[in-house]
Amino acid sequence: MKMHLRPLLALVAVVALALTARADRKSPHETTSTVVAGSRVTVTYGRPYTKSPKTGEIRIIWGGLVPWDEPDRLGADEATLLLTEKPLVFGPTTLPAGAYTLYQIPHASGGLSLAFSSAIGKWGVPVDTQHDVARIELAAASLPAAVDQLTIAIAKDAATGGGVLKISWEKTAYSVPFTVAK
Repeated sequence: MKMHLRPLLALVAVVALALTARADRKSPHETTSTVVAGSRVTVTYGRPYTKSPKTGEIRIIWGGLVPWDEPDRLGADEATLLLTEKPLVFGPTTLPAGAYTLYQIPHASGGLSLAFSSAIGKWGVPVDTQHDVARIELAAASLPAAVDQLTIAIAKDAATGGGVLKISWEKTAYSVPFTVAK
């Protein structure tokens, strides 16, 4: 399986990079990649700003642009893509190695559900909830200063040997620890 997975992930990465050349984008795009416990985890996503690209007005993000308790794209333009070489373990949930579209469901009561969908290579909307592979819960924390642009980070966690997936925007950060399956 390992021999076949690397070429597939490489192909998906090439397709993701090809999509980055789209002229109809409204936001800058970024790829972040980190090796956690010997496994590369990569996220490619559009980074919308708090300020509206059409009017220049400052938008309310959580509960405004991103509605509470409804599935919504994570990022801008093309759907956010996560690639992982090995299975990732988020609490009781194991995400198999592969390529996934990420979308979010932020909760007015706090926290955020992050969904991993097998429907890849699409625009971010409409959200495809029919191909979910897993959903996990991320904890919310207030930030001391506002983050003007959506930021997704994958960091190593030296204490556990795993990693942390973090989504920050406006004055809120959502995060979840994970480990890499052996």
